Amino acid sequence: MTSKANNMTNTNNQAIADYAIRLADDSLTLGHRLSEWCSNGPFLEEDIALINVALDYVGRARMLYAYAAETEGKSRTEDDICYLRDARDYRNLLINELPKGDFAFTMVRQFFVDTFNLLFYTELQNSSDDTLAATAGKAIKETTYHLRRSKDWVVRLGDGTEESHRRCQQAIDELWDYVTELFDMDELENQLVGQGIAVNRAALRSQWQQIVEDTVSEATLTLPDHDIAIRGGRTGIHTEHLGYLLAELQYVQRAYPGNTW
Repeated sequence: MTSKANNMTNTNNQAIADYAIRLADDSLTLGHRLSEWCSNGPFLEEDIALINVALDYVGRARMLYAYAAETEGKSRTEDDICYLRDARDYRNLLINELPKGDFAFTMVRQFFVDTFNLLFYTELQNSSDDTLAATAGKAIKETTYHLRRSKDWVVRLGDGTEESHRRCQQAIDELWDYVTELFDMDELENQLVGQGIAVNRAALRSQWQQIVEDTVSEATLTLPDHDIAIRGGRTGIHTEHLGYLLAELQYVQRAYPGNTW
């Protein structure tokens, strides 16, 4: 292989690794937020269910971090990428790092993200990258279950008591400003879409919107009519909450370097 060809391969490997890290960061931050419900769930069965969903997300993050470490070839491990980066190096979507809030907030966020993930991983399953496609295949099975739960909870809470309806509507109003970022594309993703590796997230918006509108209507709730977009996660511009999340998540590794996952 010529030097020029080697450089092109290295560049593409780095692009794939960066893409995998983005997806891993999404899964890790949301998985950590869900794990905060451990022993705090509204009842025992729901407590267990939330932690099982959290473990699915953390497990997915681990697969993607390991693949990124292997692909970039920089002698970093999955633990290095997860535990030894600062907040500005994380590339997760902002909606995933927001504090867990009350149960209604957690369920509405899950419903928004689960709906997105089902559409996203269904498309990623067709990736020309075999590892990303295989990861998507596993994620679809998990996400189908996740979405069934979160959708059911949104309907139950929205069409429940006056208080559960109020809290659910408040969660929708607070989270709506973070929805647009789910569908933003940038140069890296456009490059990988052109190679059949990544997913065109912008193309998923209309289908996502229809599913969400139908469920919100069934729950006797309403979607905001404004179009405010808070973004920055993919470029390392985060909310104030990510630093606190990482301080807790990375504490053991920072205090006792060299531990493995």
